[in-house]
Amino acid sequence: MSQELLGGSLDAVMNAESSEDFRQEIVRFAHDMEFDFVSAMTVVDLSLERSEFINVDNRPADMLQALQGQGRPGQRDPVMQHCKRASVPIVWNQSTYVQRQLGGMWEDQAAFGYRNGVAVAIHAGDGRHFMLGIDRPKALPADARDLTRIVAHLQLFAVHAENAAKRLFVPLVRQEERPHLTRREVEVLTWTMEGKTAWEVGVILQITERTTVLHLQNAMKKLDAVNKHQAVLKALRLGLIQ
Repeated sequence: MSQELLGGSLDAVMNAESSEDFRQEIVRFAHDMEFDFVSAMTVVDLSLERSEFINVDNRPADMLQALQGQGRPGQRDPVMQHCKRASVPIVWNQSTYVQRQLGGMWEDQAAFGYRNGVAVAIHAGDGRHFMLGIDRPKALPADARDLTRIVAHLQLFAVHAENAAKRLFVPLVRQEERPHLTRREVEVLTWTMEGKTAWEVGVILQITERTTVLHLQNAMKKLDAVNKHQAVLKALRLGLIQ
């Protein structure tokens, strides 16, 4: 997937105006990445024991029918359990299930083309979670560089998709308040948005690279962002930077 194509996908999913727009954009992204299937799940914790799940995917209808009556397989699925607990991406295949004595679960989904995939989760501090996975029947690349590129593109797309999903699916009363950023934090985020490194931002603002990183980390904390890309997107959506 080219950088130009990836950039178009990021813009498109960020500007999705409906759940159907959102679905079309995540499916298009998956296909551009040469994956057949995609699933985006938004989770809002309503209490310690109750959560709301909003799932958008392109699973085959016959798969949904076949899996009906199996209870909640996600409670055992190793990919789902990983995403539930960690933000580190997971690359999975048949061995992921076999090692946990769940080979039968893999075979059930493999019959519909879900044989290999990559998934990532974003966990916000206010009880919101977002998981994005892409799956396909053919094997993942053997070249580590190609696989790393897929994971990196998925992580970046997930940050943009999470912001769109929150806007579309999370009630306003559950969305975060607008935090206060200092002038320096706004400047650092603005230059970061332009693609500048911490060293380059420091040169522009005539401060040290370490001070730049501290301002960026403070902004990320205030925005409850897991990385600088998510911080920039949140700041843009809240009107804190232009």
